[in-house]
Amino acid sequence: MDQSPLAVHHIGVAVPSIDDAMHFYGEKLGLSLVESLELPERQLRVAFVKASNILIELLEPTDPDTTVARFIERRGPGLHHLCFGTPDIREHLRDLKDKGVELIDEAPRPGAQGEVAFLQPAAALGVLVELLQPAS
Repeated sequence: MDQSPLAVHHIGVAVPSIDDAMHFYGEKLGLSLVESLELPERQLRVAFVKASNILIELLEPTDPDTTVARFIERRGPGLHHLCFGTPDIREHLRDLKDKGVELIDEAPRPGAQGEVAFLQPAAALGVLVELLQPAS
C-alpha cells in the first residue's frame, strides 16, 4: 500500500495534575489551551495546548488503576506517546500488521479526538505510538 505520509498530530504527556501542568505550559511557556475534556469511561482528564502547529495532550489519570496512572507510578510524569494523524486508520493498521508491526489495538477505538489505535512500544524502539483518525 502506498500511504500518504503521516503527520505528527500531538505529543502526549502524562501528568499527575492538569492544573499544575497548565501552570507550566500555559503561564510559563505561554501556550494556549485548545480543549479540555473529562473522559470518565477512560478515567482521564485531558487538556490540549497548542505549540505552534503541534498539539500537546496533557493526560491526568482520575483513577489509580489505569495505564496512565501506572505509567506515572513507574516512570514519573513525562512523555507518554507520540501520535500521528491518518485519514484512514483501518488501512494503516492493516498495512502495519501486514508488515509485521505488533499492535496493541487490532481495531480502532474511541479516543479524545476521534478513532485511535496504539502500537506496541517494542515495535517503535521503545516509543508508544498512537494513530488517530480525527473525527470529522
